[in-house]
Amino acid sequence: MVNGYAPKTLAEALELRSKYDLVPYAGGTDLMVENRPNVSYLFLGKLEELKGISEDAEFVRIGAAVTYTEALSSPMVPQLMKEAISRIAAPAIRNAGTFGGNLGNGSAKADSVLIEFVTGAKLRLLSVRGERMVDVEKFYLGRKKLDLAADEIIAEILLPKAGIDDYYYKKVGGRNALAISRVSFAGILSVENGTITRFSAGFGAVADTVLRYRELEAMLIGKTVEQARAEKADVLNAYSEKLVLTRGRVSAEYRKTVCMNLLADFLTEKGI
Repeated sequence: MVNGYAPKTLAEALELRSKYDLVPYAGGTDLMVENRPNVSYLFLGKLEELKGISEDAEFVRIGAAVTYTEALSSPMVPQLMKEAISRIAAPAIRNAGTFGGNLGNGSAKADSVLIEFVTGAKLRLLSVRGERMVDVEKFYLGRKKLDLAADEIIAEILLPKAGIDDYYYKKVGGRNALAISRVSFAGILSVENGTITRFSAGFGAVADTVLRYRELEAMLIGKTVEQARAEKADVLNAYSEKLVLTRGRVSAEYRKTVCMNLLADFLTEKGI
């Protein structure tokens, strides 16, 4: 028996969240199998205010209660995100699982979260006190640790629209379907007039949070493709020194090798 509340409006949900110790959820695909004792829940899955997908000049805005299946059918959701979420579990899970839940679970294995890191997404958080915007990289504080106050809910994910079409994505699991990531990797590399204008690379499922190193990305930004090729070995060495992975279902050494192979393949595919 699940104890909790099912508010009919967002305002009601925020009021309940401010008064009681409640765990928000929508799809519950991870949460419900945990079977936590003595927990009360706040069901957000039917709130229309959290179910929309829209866009403005800068962002695609995805409501926290939007399911993966709904996102896959939207022409506004970037192809990079679609490629990642299309590999989440099975259709039944994608029909129920939501973007807010993937974030709220606090796991570096979360498929959509990797894309949010690499694209530089922002999160819109709401409470009775008002609205707060936070970069997804700052939202993740560690494994199962989030910058989310006790009275806040995740309302919306803001994915930047510009410069994310030239991407690379790979997910390595124990099998092709229904697999939890052992290693996942996403990269974006944009070139304008022969000069690299954007380079971002993220590694999922290998540490307590998704790993992205902006200081290493800066090694290639502003360089010509020819200069980047000449410095490729230095970039790979810098990543190899920086990557410190935790042990998971497979050894840290194996996963680091996979990470480096994927990074090298990404750069090669993009002409570096």
